[in-house]
Amino acid sequence: MGSLKGKVALVTGASKGIGAGIAKELAARGAAVAVNYSSSKAEAEKVVKQIEEAGGKAIAVKGSVADPAAIGPLVDETAAKLGPIDVLINNAGIYEFGPIEAVTPEHFRKQFDVNVLGLLLTTQAALKHFNPQGGSIVNISSVVVDGVPGAAVYSATKGAVDAITASLAKELGAKKIRVNSLNPGMIETEGTHAAGFIGSDFQKDTVSRTPLGRIGQPQDIATAAAFLASEDSAWINGQAIHASGGFRL
Repeated sequence: MGSLKGKVALVTGASKGIGAGIAKELAARGAAVAVNYSSSKAEAEKVVKQIEEAGGKAIAVKGSVADPAAIGPLVDETAAKLGPIDVLINNAGIYEFGPIEAVTPEHFRKQFDVNVLGLLLTTQAALKHFNPQGGSIVNISSVVVDGVPGAAVYSATKGAVDAITASLAKELGAKKIRVNSLNPGMIETEGTHAAGFIGSDFQKDTVSRTPLGRIGQPQDIATAAAFLASEDSAWINGQAIHASGGFRL
């Protein structure tokens, strides 16, 4: 298990779900973690408390990646309180599904502003505070890059994430910063429960097409993200790694 002792990590959208799982896993491996949240302050503070009770170090940092004006301050706060950043997990994201007839400029911009522009601007801001010795950026993408009916816009945002990953891996390699995408399949989170996916026919169909015979849990993604964050993956760069139990669309 790769150690992250002495490292500083920023995890966006970390108050619940996959982000919370990643934050706790990175802290368990020794990293000091900035738990970013947009509006769920109590949930972010709960994650911080869980990390501290387990002997780790964490802070809650407010700031929506949908708001370009909020991104610089949240990254600045992370570096001011914890030190130079070694690991950035671009996890914050949203999804809205609907048929092509329902696509509107607002539907498009809402998802692209968070999933694509927010990721780019967060990375841009974080690079100003990155450890000069390098580090790792992990962009949370999705298996929907292979195409999902009713998710043209969301799939497009995640396709963009993978393209950004490939580009930045080449651009930032000279700075010893590795950039990889992690593409989860269906994960049981507060969000998938709220969306009605859990217990649905969609879940049953997903399980039937997953060789490992289940949907994922946040910990399944957290351990994979921690691997990509650590030196155990020092020779992995520019990859889009599906973490889906073998499920492919």
